This record gives sequence, structure tokens and C-alpha cells, in this order.
Amino acid sequence: MMHLDKDEQLFRKRLLDQANMAHTRNICIFSDFLNLNEQNIWMNLKNELPRIKYFTFGGFKEAERKILCFCGNDMLSEDEVDYPISCIKIVPSNQRFSDSLNHRDFLGAVLNLGLDRSKIGDILITDNEGYLFAHSGISEFIAEQLYKIKHTVVKAQLIDRTEFDYKPSFKEITGTVSSVRLDSILSVAFNGSRSSLSGLIEGGKVYVGGKLVLSNSYTLKENDVVSVRGMGKFIYTGTSYQTKKGRYSVKILLYI
Repeated sequence: MMHLDKDEQLFRKRLLDQANMAHTRNICIFSDFLNLNEQNIWMNLKNELPRIKYFTFGGFKEAERKILCFCGNDMLSEDEVDYPISCIKIVPSNQRFSDSLNHRDFLGAVLNLGLDRSKIGDILITDNEGYLFAHSGISEFIAEQLYKIKHTVVKAQLIDRTEFDYKPSFKEITGTVSSVRLDSILSVAFNGSRSSLSGLIEGGKVYVGGKLVLSNSYTLKENDVVSVRGMGKFIYTGTSYQTKKGRYSVKILLYI
């Protein structure tokens, strides 16, 4: 088993306790929003959990931060699980005088309300408007109390999740590599040297399909989704041709 620090060991124990309680009581129990590292710990823990159903959801299909459902009710299907997730739309009161707002601005304003990061899911921003997914227990509080981001006055309101229609935007990046090793593809995606980016892999910051990858030489497959903590996420779409010098032409779709 991979090395875990004290906080991760406590997190692991909490998941075990929740799974066992759901199994014993034949009910659904939900975790907080899990980041990629926590989701990876859970996946490595699966064999130690009781034989019940497990589902994950973050409010929309492409969500990165997800709530884990321990489903002890054998009669309940995945589509019937009622996750405690709400969607909050946040818009400037006057777009004309709004600051240019990014993900960090939105998250900082929400956390400044005294909330825990584990209660907050993904935040998606388009043209200074944000959609924030949060635990239902704090969603009304956010909608009532969030009125300013940086120097911009905003309006926050709860909307039905079915009203949220997300179509991700991408920046297409192309380049050539000697092989489709993970470190080579990262150098294309983030315009850096393999040596400078390999530390991200060895440092446990790179996930492929939600699974932690620690090997620089890991070979990507077509349509793999790669997430790099602190840098971004992209889809590796594969190789299109091989050059006369034996290098591979690759295309990447970087989430923006």
C-alpha cells in the first residue's frame, strides 16, 4: 500500500467507518467532496470495504471533485441516488464594471465565508459568470451570504441541477514527441521541458483517468484524461502520424 501521512490515514479510517455503517444499517451514506488524491486513496481501499455498492458523482458528468455514496440499500440503483449536491449560479450585478474573475477568486470568496473546502465541489467559470457545486447543507448559506468577489458585487442564487448545461471549452495543442510517455505528453500540454515536468509525476500530482500515476514512462492511451494538480486538465486524443525522423505527431485538448 502507498505511504500515507497522518491526515490520509484518518481519511482512510473515516471511509471505512462510513462504508461499514452503510452496510450495517442498509442505508446510503455520503462522503464530503473528494479531491483526486482522496479518490485515489478510496480506489486503493476498495478491497478492504464491505460488499456493498459504491457510486460517485459531482453534480455533473465531467466533475472532478466528487461525493462518494456508500449504498447499503440493495434496492436502490445508481440513477435513484439523491446526492446532497446543489448548484449555485453566481453573476456580477453589473458586468460592465466587473473585475476579471478567475477560479481562485470565486473559491477564495466562498472560503472566506468560513466554509470548509471539502464541502465545495467544482467551480466552472464562463465570461465572469460562475457555477458552483456545493453540499446542500451549506448551499442556501452561500446564496444568502456571497455578495462580493474581489471588488465586484455579485448575485448568487440556487438553480436546479437540471438547468445546468455544461459544454467544456478546449484549447487544441499539437506537437511531436519521441514516444507517448506521460512526461513527453506533459511537455507538449504545458509547454515545458520533460525534466521540469517529471517532478510533478514523481511528486504525486498527476492522475490519468482519476488514478495516480508515479511513472514518467507511463504510456498514455487514446482519449485518456490527464489531471495535473495546480496546472490543469487535458484529453490526450492520440497520434495522427509519424514523421520521417520517427517522431509522433500528437494532439491534446486542454480544458480552459
